[in-house]
Amino acid sequence: MKLADYFEKVKGYGVFATADSEGKVNVAALSRPTVMDDGTVAFLMSGHLTHHNLESNPHAAYYFVEKDGEFGGKRLYLTKVRESEDSELIDTLRKKRYPIFTTKYDNESKYVVFFTVDTILPLVADGVLKPGVTVEY
Repeated sequence: MKLADYFEKVKGYGVFATADSEGKVNVAALSRPTVMDDGTVAFLMSGHLTHHNLESNPHAAYYFVEKDGEFGGKRLYLTKVRESEDSELIDTLRKKRYPIFTTKYDNESKYVVFFTVDTILPLVADGVLKPGVTVEY
């Protein structure tokens, strides 16, 4: 299944991890990404710690847990390539968010942040996979 189809069809929740330039880690609950036509993935963000960390360190990880409870999911290793404050784009992408995020956090989304996907791994993997290896399943 292509990544765009996966995030459109599979129910679950995601956790987004960043670190600042000194290595201090932050994790945050973010809704699923939107896979763009150019292959990048886009996340809506407020101007809080996650966004702040990406200003000094473009690397992040996204951990998506499938709702079925069978330990299915994906780990995406990401590199920030650009961001936008385009309010029309934010409104368009906001419609794809989880209901709690569209009602509670509508006014906090200030940025659309775009990432290349460096590596995709299963949520739970047997053995050790080398960085830069993409696993399709």
